Amino acid sequence: MSLKVKLMDDLKDSMRNKEKLRKNAITLVRSAIKQKEVDERIELDDEAILDIISKQVKQKKDSINEFKKGNREDLVSQTEKEIAVLMEYLPPQLSEAELELIVKQAIDDTNATSMKDMGKIMGKVMPQIKGRADGSLVNKIAIKYFNK
Repeated sequence: MSLKVKLMDDLKDSMRNKEKLRKNAITLVRSAIKQKEVDERIELDDEAILDIISKQVKQKKDSINEFKKGNREDLVSQTEKEIAVLMEYLPPQLSEAELELIVKQAIDDTNATSMKDMGKIMGKVMPQIKGRADGSLVNKIAIKYFNK
């Protein structure tokens, strides 16, 4: 079953079960998918849909930081629940230990010696972890490695 079909089925289920938060989260993803398909006149595959979902999760995490600054705990709670819904569609997330191994391997493969080589490292790591970890975490691990 393609991810697009799964999203549609889950949207129908959430409407039947009157799960407003779930319905809204899925609707946002579906509208982003539709927007990209219309803009680029293409049919998105599962990998492209995963990219869209990952971007939305990242945006929501950034929003949480802003909501915390504004002392809006109600919005923080709602956004965290929306993230939980979106995470169901992403592949299992990598642990920090697994990510460290991948980053270390990329550093060895690219012969990176300093922070100047960060682009090479990110270019090697990001396709491997697509949808399974956040790029900022990869960056943080690489920086930690160079600051030893």
